[in-house]
Amino acid sequence: MKKMFIALVGIAFTLPCAAQKVYSVNAKHKADVTVYVTDREYKADLIVYKTDKEYRVNDNDNKGIWYFCDREYQAKKNIYFVDHEYQADLTVYFTDREYRAGWQKEEKKHLMY
Repeated sequence: MKKMFIALVGIAFTLPCAAQKVYSVNAKHKADVTVYVTDREYKADLIVYKTDKEYRVNDNDNKGIWYFCDREYQAKKNIYFVDHEYQADLTVYFTDREYRAGWQKEEKKHLMY
C-alpha cells in the first residue's frame, strides 16, 4: 500500500505545467512589457488564456497561458495595459479556451522570456 501512495505522489509532481506568472502594474515605468488587449484574435501577437490555477505555473514556458499574481514580487513579468495599440510592445487577445493560447507572431516571443 505504501508503494502505491509514493507512486501516486510522484505522478502528481510530474503533471505538465504551462503558465507564466504575470502581474499587472499601475504605472508604465514599472512594466517589463506594455500590453494592448485587442478584441480581434487575428490582430494579436499572442493569444492568452488566463488560468486561476497557480499549480500550473512554470515561468520557463512561454505558451500564452498566464497566471495573474496578487503581488508584484511573485511575478516573472510585470505588465502594463495601455489604451492604444501603438503604445504597446505586445498585442494580446484573451481567449476562454486553453488550447487556443499561443503565439501568432513568433518574433515577439522574446518579450515574455
